[in-house]
Amino acid sequence: MDIATLVGLIGSLGIVVAAMVTGGDVGTFVNPPSLLIVVGGTLLVALMKFTLGQFLTAGKIAGKAFMFKSISPEDIINETVELADAARKGGLLSLEDKTVSSDFMQRGIQLLVDGHDPDIVRTLLNKEMKLTYERHEFGSDIFRAMGDVAPAMGMIGTLVGLVQMLANMSDPKSIGPAMAVALLTTLYGAMIATMIVLPMADKLSMRKNEEALNQALIIDGLLAIQAGQNPRVIEQMLRNYLPEKKRVMAS
Repeated sequence: MDIATLVGLIGSLGIVVAAMVTGGDVGTFVNPPSLLIVVGGTLLVALMKFTLGQFLTAGKIAGKAFMFKSISPEDIINETVELADAARKGGLLSLEDKTVSSDFMQRGIQLLVDGHDPDIVRTLLNKEMKLTYERHEFGSDIFRAMGDVAPAMGMIGTLVGLVQMLANMSDPKSIGPAMAVALLTTLYGAMIATMIVLPMADKLSMRKNEEALNQALIIDGLLAIQAGQNPRVIEQMLRNYLPEKKRVMAS
């Protein structure tokens, strides 16, 4: 569970709701037609920008913003060094029964054990890394598209409300409530974009980059093991993936 995502989402919504409660009746801020325009319109317009399959997988990918077990590069480096030690003592076949924390690394180990050429191992793993990156990129792009559309749909809803209000100017008492309802769509659009979909797009983008870095690290490590390099040399090479401060501390 990503606590930062959960706390940020609940906390930001909580602050806004608290402001609504202390300022008066919360029911004033609930308007089904406005919600329909903003939420329904945002989803449908975003759908136009992607294929149906890509759009439907966005929900599953969004789970990575909340439920994501990230493996630190340091742990991957330590695992790779252990594998290198084992391979140096018992050969690549000794890695067959090794269990590692990354499914991607596990598939890479199997390629080494099966005796594939290094070029084939590199090509297959790079292809998988690229496809994984693209799948995750679609997820973040969909939520970013929603973030772009939601405020615009809010403005459209406000304009619809203003037209309806101006068409009934004969009743001055209705102008104030009608204006409030018209502005709600702008509020909904801003809240959805700023507090939900854009932060999720940024978090998914961060996860995408984290996973790509880990997979690149794994590829370099496995190819170095296949080439028979010294485990200490492999460790030093892989530590170049770490920030300089962590590199120095780990030395």
